[in-house]
Amino acid sequence: MSDFIYFDNAATTKVRDEVFEAMAPFLKDAYGNPSSVYKLGREAKNAIEKAREQTAAAIGAKPAEIFFTGSGTESDNWAIISAAFANKDKGNHIITSNIEHHAVLHSCEYLSKNGFDITYLPVDSSGIIKISDLKAAIRPETILISIMYANNEIGTIQPIAEIGAIAGANNILFHTDAVQAVGHVPVNVVKDCVDLLTLSAHKFHGPKGAGALYVRSGVKLPSFIHGGGQEKGRRAGTENVAGIVGLGCAIELITREMAGESVRVRKLRDKIIDGILESVPNSQLNGHRDKRLPGNANISFDYVEGESILLMLDMKGIAASSGSACTSGSLNPSHVLMALGLPHEKAHGSLRVSAGRYNTDEDADKLIAEIGPIVNKLRAMSPLAK
Repeated sequence: MSDFIYFDNAATTKVRDEVFEAMAPFLKDAYGNPSSVYKLGREAKNAIEKAREQTAAAIGAKPAEIFFTGSGTESDNWAIISAAFANKDKGNHIITSNIEHHAVLHSCEYLSKNGFDITYLPVDSSGIIKISDLKAAIRPETILISIMYANNEIGTIQPIAEIGAIAGANNILFHTDAVQAVGHVPVNVVKDCVDLLTLSAHKFHGPKGAGALYVRSGVKLPSFIHGGGQEKGRRAGTENVAGIVGLGCAIELITREMAGESVRVRKLRDKIIDGILESVPNSQLNGHRDKRLPGNANISFDYVEGESILLMLDMKGIAASSGSACTSGSLNPSHVLMALGLPHEKAHGSLRVSAGRYNTDEDADKLIAEIGPIVNKLRAMSPLAK
């Protein structure tokens, strides 16, 4: 559909043409197994190592500290669960926040059933943890802190460098789920004092099914998947060569263009936020106004259901979201919005618009023009609005 407008880049992004072209040979002609010694295998192995270098450069790491996985979710599970069991002789306490992605929350739930004690830090009304709460939560037996870099629903960015410094000063491992941040805001694992970092290719115009975990040199992290010697014996399984190549190409391109593109997308985001808040009464922005991802706008509307807004936007050729794509089938209100203090009815009436590389001012104008009449129509049918 030529007039289709995609505003759900936080869920996934379109694969760039350059990325597709870089991947194509490894899906057709250069199909060798990277563990093989002959030419086809060596070509595949060399391509993986190039992608490792590209990924490391994008986050200020060393190539040897990058391990490729199948997704951000796998990376989160590996980082949290393996780090916990590897350090259980030191303690059993883990600190996270109550607005994490479910890949983190469910990993922590699993650990809580296996002898670990989890502290879930609250956030303020804009979605940011309080440093004083973090410091107060630390115990002698604390072995891991896992706080996301930026939230996938509301876009709020946490004080990562400060959190990392506190973790380091207390000899505690620090993991951050940076799936939404990498490629969109500057990330440097050294400056941010990060020990473990998760990223995923399909959030920055790479392919689905390709992720990575940064593991700082010296951090002992046992294998999570067993069965072979791939990824220096840390992650078994024949590598997804095309996906890894796509990840490397995409992260190099988006990092190179980030400075200019983030400014453009931020202006687009602000235009959307201001346009909707000004044209639709009884609406509010969720998350911090300034400390948020360049493309994220999460807005709640009184007296309406977010799912109804999405369906009517879809009829107008506009794709957006009401929250995390990973929980879109749930009837429960967003745990993130509830953590901000929103009542159920406001949490149910949320819209997440995530702008990206392929969005334009005309797209923003179209969205702003359509959202008001849609909300008005839904409110006219809602008994809550009477």
